[in-house]
Amino acid sequence: MTGRTNREYVERDYRDRMGAADLTAFSVKVQQTDLRILAERDLTEEATRSARIARRTVEAWIESDPDFGRSLVPVECPTDAPRIIREMCAAGQAAGVGPMAAVAGAIAERIARDLAPVSPNVIVENGGDVYIMGDRERTALIFAGASPLSNRVGLVIPADRQPISVCTSSGTVGPSLSFGKADAAVIATENGALADAVASAVGNRVQTAEDLEAAVEVGAAIPGVIHVVGIIDDRMAAWGELELVRAGQ
Repeated sequence: MTGRTNREYVERDYRDRMGAADLTAFSVKVQQTDLRILAERDLTEEATRSARIARRTVEAWIESDPDFGRSLVPVECPTDAPRIIREMCAAGQAAGVGPMAAVAGAIAERIARDLAPVSPNVIVENGGDVYIMGDRERTALIFAGASPLSNRVGLVIPADRQPISVCTSSGTVGPSLSFGKADAAVIATENGALADAVASAVGNRVQTAEDLEAAVEVGAAIPGVIHVVGIIDDRMAAWGELELVRAGQ
């Protein structure tokens, strides 16, 4: 259901670095939706149910409107569409991309919000797209494939900026479709669908290191965006309100 594939699958070894001492880690997989979740207790059953509902909603919409699933440009959706569909359409329109560019971030947010009543502190990672909720400061490491900056830089997420989504698009890592060559285009917003869509839009604009600053400016100009980071090879450009910190080896 990704609708966005142009590279071979890359093993998600970045998940080995994903952890929080106060939370329990577990994995959930529903077809192509492959999740790593941190919560106050093991909520595999609840997360699986939420993922299935979210996937069924998107799949049913694609069946009724095939253009929604294949369009690489924004599409309109009716006001009575399911919430996740409306969020994906709005995100695509804001970023200038198709709605499926927002699917992973939208699903991550939906699952996090479904789990929050039983686990106020929860982190849901869906293929590099993360949704964070809670009352503890967190640091989101930036995975950028073979770049020497990969896992060397983190975004500090204060408790008072949560809930927040941190989504990554890459032209060199993973199965998501990108028309650019960025090792990582990272967007932080309060909305999971928007973060995912803008990450795609920013990543699409990076062919060389000389494109980084202009691409970051595009992301920064979109209402609702809190932070933007672009990485290619050993070069990085960034804009935003969050603190960037140097991470360990």
